[in-house]
Amino acid sequence: MHVYFHVYIILADTDTTMLVKISALDTVLGIPVAVKKLCRPFQNQTHAKRAYRELVLLKCVNHKNIIRLINVFTPQKSLEEFQDLYLVMELMDASLCQVIHMDLDHERMSYLLYQILCGIRHLHSAGIIHRDLKPSNIVVKSDCTLKILDFGLARTACTNFMMTPYVVTRYYRAPEVILGMKYKENVDIWSVGCIMGEMVKGSVIFQGTDHIDQWNKVIEVLGTPSLEFMNRLMETVRNYVMNKPQYPGVSFAELFPDWAFPSDSEHDKLKTGQARDLLSKMLVIDPECRISVEAALNHPYIHVWYDPGEADAPPPQISDKQLEEREHTIEQWKGRIHCPLGKAHSSAA
Repeated sequence: MHVYFHVYIILADTDTTMLVKISALDTVLGIPVAVKKLCRPFQNQTHAKRAYRELVLLKCVNHKNIIRLINVFTPQKSLEEFQDLYLVMELMDASLCQVIHMDLDHERMSYLLYQILCGIRHLHSAGIIHRDLKPSNIVVKSDCTLKILDFGLARTACTNFMMTPYVVTRYYRAPEVILGMKYKENVDIWSVGCIMGEMVKGSVIFQGTDHIDQWNKVIEVLGTPSLEFMNRLMETVRNYVMNKPQYPGVSFAELFPDWAFPSDSEHDKLKTGQARDLLSKMLVIDPECRISVEAALNHPYIHVWYDPGEADAPPPQISDKQLEEREHTIEQWKGRIHCPLGKAHSSAA
């Protein structure tokens, strides 16, 4: 019986600071792949659970706009030695960070946004909230195909769950996250709005120096939120927020002027109005008033691309129904992750 080993030959280092992500060649499949090494996954229980969560979610999702997990491996042969975890995924051409500053026309911009929305709709259909959408967590190919990756901070939706305001990249962090409120799926829509705004302006919209300054940047631009929103805050947070100066906010026509959009034709001018309208519905401080992913997919700026097979794909089936409720020691988390890897070692032997 022939035994085939997946050998990963490093082609290029794509992260010289952390040595986390590299491109490589899978010698069995004969294709270039991306290899991600999880950074110190067992340094504490939080990191161990995060590694387990990312692995479970990557294995269960199956959508053209979500990165595909090809293989998982560790160089260590036994559970006692187990320290390093490598995720092998399909290789894309660039991150959205590189594309976002290009001179995008409406067609490309709306198509990229449509794909992001399809991807998060697929996640949300299984109760998975990404929580960390940002340009560096979205990858594209030269043909404008887009995929979402990095599920280390994704959560399956839990009743009354509150998220620490420190875990998500600051610039794309929704107001309800900054203020420690309960959140729901459209927390990801705020991030999409920030990404879209960055595509239009070519720069980060809300670039705070810390989480307090981040909130200040948001209200300076969008205005002080309503009293009804304030009343849903925890008392200490509400007192702080209500003691801030009152800001009227900037109009979206001023924030995203016509000259920032492609405008070579009457069609472009129509699309500019639609794009600005969508931005005004996504960048809403109060999540109760923010557009849903379903409504965003049906917005005129996006709906031109609508394909039920992409937008309404069957939800992923999460293999571990107790994913969020599980609490284990580091060694127990290692065991849950290593078990299928250990079986792979045995079959290869």
